[in-house]
Amino acid sequence: MAAKSIYVCSECGHREPKWHGRCPGCGEWSTFVEEAREDKKVVGFASRVANARGQDGGPRRTPATPQSLGQVRTEDERRLGTGVGELDRVLGGGIVPGSLSLVGGEPGVGKSTLLLQVMGHLGEGCLMVSGEESPRQVALSARRLGVGSAGFKVLSETDVDVIEATVLEERPSLVVVDSVQTLYSPELQGAPGSVGQVRETAARLMRLAKAENIAVVLVGHVTKDGSIAGPRVLEHMVDTVLQFEGDRFQSFRVLRALKNRFGSTHEVGVFEMSGGGMVEVEDPSAFFLSKREGGTPPGVVTVCLLEGTRPMLVEIESLVAPSPLAVPRRVANGVDTGRVNMLCAVLARRAGLRLGDHDVYVNVTGGVRVEEPAADLGVALAVASAFKDRPVESRTACFGEVGLTGDIRHVSGSPRRVGELLKMGYGRIIGPDGTRDGGTGAAGEKPGGRSNREVEVVEVKTLGEAVEMAVR
Repeated sequence: MAAKSIYVCSECGHREPKWHGRCPGCGEWSTFVEEAREDKKVVGFASRVANARGQDGGPRRTPATPQSLGQVRTEDERRLGTGVGELDRVLGGGIVPGSLSLVGGEPGVGKSTLLLQVMGHLGEGCLMVSGEESPRQVALSARRLGVGSAGFKVLSETDVDVIEATVLEERPSLVVVDSVQTLYSPELQGAPGSVGQVRETAARLMRLAKAENIAVVLVGHVTKDGSIAGPRVLEHMVDTVLQFEGDRFQSFRVLRALKNRFGSTHEVGVFEMSGGGMVEVEDPSAFFLSKREGGTPPGVVTVCLLEGTRPMLVEIESLVAPSPLAVPRRVANGVDTGRVNMLCAVLARRAGLRLGDHDVYVNVTGGVRVEEPAADLGVALAVASAFKDRPVESRTACFGEVGLTGDIRHVSGSPRRVGELLKMGYGRIIGPDGTRDGGTGAAGEKPGGRSNREVEVVEVKTLGEAVEMAVR
């Protein structure tokens, strides 16, 4: 058969018979790459039915036998404990045998470091397939992390045929491939990292993992906007997608599950990068809060977030200054800029703050990325405090969602949020209706032995009321 070229978008996998400057599927520019494929004859439906039944002179295809759902074995399999509590939390209890996981993140964020620590814990039952480093480089990294004598094996190879044969020969319990963009299949003509190569090599490793009940972890590169490189179908094929977040200039790292077929996607793991590897942060609230002396300055508010089942305190900073521009700036770091614009509009309309001729800057300290709506009240109060140049009362924290009408809406997990704030020593909590009941134990006692008389819980219904109570 004659080879024919097809153009595939490297961002979304959209296919076109000719090159386009802009992808019709995702709208990205200059993402089409050429792939060679076999020009196969198009067979109609009737011909396919005849082929399956053997009516065209060929052998009859043997149909598969479907199983009744009640006959499928659903006993819980024992997961592989990684030895890293924060990682087990995100995975839902450990690595499932036969699963295919994808770990993505910026270069140098700690993907390979964390996986080396996991293989150091599991020991001889692991195989490291490195397409970017030589065995000597992997050994040097392992010795630096203190897992050089753990006994796991290293294979420096990019040919997926060789990798598949080696895995079938060694029969490891866990295979780590660093990275999937370096692999290639000799059957395809595209270069390693192309859409076709990434799709084919990932599909073959997926079939290998399912058929042999071997856990496979793929390390993936990311694009300039932080998303995992390669076709979108790659994330659909795998069972778990883990994303490492963190500024390279900060020591902390946050691990999130963007997809998890075996657990929740709401849990996060917090790590600190050190010379000896990734160190778990068991109390992220104390880690992210600043140690200030002399009171809280204007424009700083503490917010209690809820990542899965874990409450976490972060500080939101804001700076409001008169703008010399016709269109004032709205700059946000760690929170969505559109959300900041909306909150500024609500503050101007419902709380009487004239922000139309002021620049507004919002930052979440520590490089944390805030996506939960419960941070709305904290962002709004930080902007209001900076605009009035008056600080929020010391040891005050808040949480709540702000609506377009200016009302403060209820958020889930109020008891856990209140309990975390009380544990950290906050004496004043501003939140929506029902906050006062959050975290109350027997006989009206609060977590940590603090009674209702020692903690001031301020329930607010509108944003204007919250600004009046917070910025006195």
